Amino acid sequence: MSRARAEMIEDTRARLIASAREAFASQGYARTSMDDFTARAGLTRGALYHHFGDKKGLLAAVVAQLDNEMDTHLQRISDQAEEPWAGFCERCRAYLCMAQDAEIQRIVLQDAPAVLGDTGSQQHCVDSLRVQLEALMQAGVIQPAPSHALAQLINGSLVNTALWIARDEHLGERLEEGLQGLELLLRGLRQ
Repeated sequence: MSRARAEMIEDTRARLIASAREAFASQGYARTSMDDFTARAGLTRGALYHHFGDKKGLLAAVVAQLDNEMDTHLQRISDQAEEPWAGFCERCRAYLCMAQDAEIQRIVLQDAPAVLGDTGSQQHCVDSLRVQLEALMQAGVIQPAPSHALAQLINGSLVNTALWIARDEHLGERLEEGLQGLELLLRGLRQ
């Protein structure tokens, strides 16, 4: 495949994802018409079908993009921390705070689970948590425990709390309560 053709394919995919991401965030998956976002991208339904199969496939691509952005943001928090424990705690707090971002609320926390079900996308998060927990255990910062089980527990708590925060009618009340609960949970891990 020529370089120009590869760039054209990537450009088409990027335009469809950007247009769908905007539409899904503002209108929700169910209310979004494929014709609306393909026209906004200056493309046809045929391009959507060719690159993503259908609207559901396009949602999966949008969710993957958002997941990657979220993971990059969280990793940056961990990497910039002065010490690993502070980075781990701040990373957990930041995940809960993301539940107030309108785009993440609508696409990642509401529409994706309803439309895509359990796609296994959380496994990357669990693996990342497990690696961090193992490093904290080796450094003697937290008590030794089965790292995979602990990562599953923490990830599940964060995801469920983020879903709960995303449904908050009074912006911020649930986030504050969730952050308070998280602090108590994290303190229980320390040596």
